[in-house]
Amino acid sequence: MPALIGYALCFVATLVVIAGDYYIKLAVDRGHSLQSPVFLLGCSLYALSAIGWFLAMRHISLAQTGVAFSIFSLLALCAMGVVFFEERLETREILGICLAVCSMLLMARVA
Repeated sequence: MPALIGYALCFVATLVVIAGDYYIKLAVDRGHSLQSPVFLLGCSLYALSAIGWFLAMRHISLAQTGVAFSIFSLLALCAMGVVFFEERLETREILGICLAVCSMLLMARVA
C-alpha cells in the first residue's frame, strides 16, 4: 500500500508540474516579464510540486519516482492533446504508451 501512496503523490506532483509549465509558457508567449503574476504562478506551482516529490519519495525510490514522472507526463500530455486539441493517436503511438506503462510496472517494487 505505501507504494500506491507514493505513485499517487507522484501523479499529483506531475500534474502540478504540467500546470506550472503551462503558466510559464503562457507568460513567455505573451511577452511577460519575470515579475509577472502568470510567470510567478508557474514558478509557485513548481515549488509546490517539490513538496509532492518529497512526500512521494518517502514511499517509493528515486528511480521509481523518475519512471513514474515520465509515464504520468506522457499520459497526461497525450490526454490533453486528444481531449483539448482534438489530436489523434496512431496505433504506433498507442503501442508506445502501452510499453511505457509496462516499464513502470517492471520498475514497481511489491512490498
